[in-house]
Amino acid sequence: MYKVLIVLHEGDDYIRMNKVYIESMPVAGQYIIHTDGLPYYVEEVTTFVGYVSSKGAIAIVVVHPAPKDSAVNKLYGVDIERDLDDPEYNKK
Repeated sequence: MYKVLIVLHEGDDYIRMNKVYIESMPVAGQYIIHTDGLPYYVEEVTTFVGYVSSKGAIAIVVVHPAPKDSAVNKLYGVDIERDLDDPEYNKK
């Protein structure tokens, strides 16, 4: 598991979204579905080589919202909480 900081790039602004754990490191050009259930385009991934932090993040993933007409927005009616979350790990 990798702990990364997700940063939203909107216009000229960079806005910190949150820290998340991911199974595999994304690469620029990929789409990711964030914890808010929305798709984002990965613009850049910056890793901290040899950097040790008490906060634990090892990379910054810069994303921007996927265009409304992109295919990733038509994920067959997927509801992240209902369809993808594993109830074994996400008990309420």
